[in-house]
Amino acid sequence: MRVDFDHEVDVIVLGLGAAGGCAAIEAHDHGAEVLVIEKQPAGSHYSNTRMSGGGFHSPSPDGDPAALKAYAKAMFSGDGLPLKLEAEMPEYADELAEIWAREAPENEGFMRSLDPMFQTISMANAAFPDFPGAADAGYSVVRSSYTGSEDENVIYSSTIDLDKSQKNAGEAFHACMMTGVGRRGIAVHYDTRGRRFLMGEDGEITGVSCLRDGEIVNYGARRAVIVCTGGYEYNKRMRKAFLDGPAVEGWAFYGSPANTGDGIEMATRIGAGLAKVGSVAGRVICAIPERRHGLKIGLNTNGVGKPNEIVVDSYGSRFASERRITKDPSRYIFYKEALRFDTLTLDYPRIPAWMIFDETLRRKGAVIWTASAVYNGVDWGDDNLKAIENGWILKAQSIEELAGKIRQHSDNMERMDAATLVQSVERYNAGCAEGVDREFNREPQTLGPVETPPFYALPLYPGGPNTKGGLLVNATRQVLDWDGEPIPRLYAAGEIASVFQFVYQGGGNLAESITFGRLAGRLAAAEPVRSSPMPSAPAEIA
Repeated sequence: MRVDFDHEVDVIVLGLGAAGGCAAIEAHDHGAEVLVIEKQPAGSHYSNTRMSGGGFHSPSPDGDPAALKAYAKAMFSGDGLPLKLEAEMPEYADELAEIWAREAPENEGFMRSLDPMFQTISMANAAFPDFPGAADAGYSVVRSSYTGSEDENVIYSSTIDLDKSQKNAGEAFHACMMTGVGRRGIAVHYDTRGRRFLMGEDGEITGVSCLRDGEIVNYGARRAVIVCTGGYEYNKRMRKAFLDGPAVEGWAFYGSPANTGDGIEMATRIGAGLAKVGSVAGRVICAIPERRHGLKIGLNTNGVGKPNEIVVDSYGSRFASERRITKDPSRYIFYKEALRFDTLTLDYPRIPAWMIFDETLRRKGAVIWTASAVYNGVDWGDDNLKAIENGWILKAQSIEELAGKIRQHSDNMERMDAATLVQSVERYNAGCAEGVDREFNREPQTLGPVETPPFYALPLYPGGPNTKGGLLVNATRQVLDWDGEPIPRLYAAGEIASVFQFVYQGGGNLAESITFGRLAGRLAAAEPVRSSPMPSAPAEIA
């Protein structure tokens, strides 16, 4: 059965995070009439972009383009590294890196062009100094801001109710992007969820069938559709299918609960291929028992790696320098360490791991980034006392007593050994006194003993901000079928098809959303107006 369009524009963008916003702006600026479809309501539109730290890569325009391409190619695929057995995305890695070298240096300038009030603060350079091209690439990562403050307490206290002039981090990035969208008059249909792609008899994508206010609404695209719906962090079925280990109870994410894999489901129904679907930007983070879509709510646990705390496995042993969990370049690939599987005991000894800390750290402030709690409607408290009262943080007067409480936790399954935990704390404290962590070489400036009672424990799970794998796409962000052939007039950008499939440097997701979101928007706007005025029924592969 054929259907009529309720709305028709040149380019439809699904999802209003960084990728969707940048794609919509670029398509508009290249002459297309654009409509953005966003499933969250306008009053509670909390995307992963808004919930992020607001950092993005913006290499210097004065860097060596060849070096930048080599560095990008190593990050995306591992190409050029001596120990890489097989490159990731080898068919597209060279062209991806070429695009990155050409366009990523424009990222900061593009964002500033959206709002002259927008500022950036330098954060980092190349996180992988041994990669080809790192020395000459002019690599740079910057943080979004409207205040210009470099005070971490100011940056990470940014919440949803601040005036734009007071915003930092992801709030600042989101505000800047929305300023660009608003000034262009780009239409956004909130509280509208994409359900099926519409496809013409010639196999071209002609629009999207959506659910809005309980009614089916059909949107037509004269030129193309761009899918920017993010990952599948809060889709239980996809987590079971794609994530390693105990995918439901053993993982946690602190991004948007609206990321339920909608775009992945819609595209696979019409034959789209998948690529590296299990890849994640992640480390180990805490989770609370309260649920969204039947899954634990994760919280950005930035207290890990600070003085007066250690991280141990479920038996009580430290297994890494805690700073590896929270600093680049290891912090967004550390989840692989947490997924260690003991082939003798058939056990995941690091799920959950445990953050062990003392009263000294508890008094310094929240051990999580409180903004990540605010977005999820979680009352953590600036001094952690509310979290202790709720039982999210375990409390005891001695390390032995704390071990017993951990052992009683349902996810520990009576694995915690009190003697092992006591020894771990004693060895760490001895290293603090000596000024040298002889077990894991943790940076001396981060050492601080776990010695002041009461003592606390917080369960940590593999996870983080978002998944990265998803749709199979080529370098120009065309969605491909399983044979590698483009599905006509369908593009994707952002976390649903991340370019960072080998390693990840902090700020990469926002950076690729700018670079490749803009590219997808430009190419979608350049598609010829389709000749067929009518779509077929919603497309679906049986």
